[in-house]
Amino acid sequence: KGVCFAGEVGLAGEIRPVQRLEQRITEAKKLGFDTLFYAPHPKLHPETVPGIQLVPIHRVEHLVSALFG
Repeated sequence: KGVCFAGEVGLAGEIRPVQRLEQRITEAKKLGFDTLFYAPHPKLHPETVPGIQLVPIHRVEHLVSALFG
């Protein structure tokens, strides 16, 4: 609960960046999410946003480990 995701999953399990990440972060915060897992983009580094934790993730298995230990 309170977790959302921004990324595109590839066939090999990689998580690829999506467009308009800043807008997605803002909208997730407005909707009440407190954690956003996202696929990092080499040219885009989102700032720390008060009220929502931003967690970069590269592969599905890393996401599963972060969520379930």
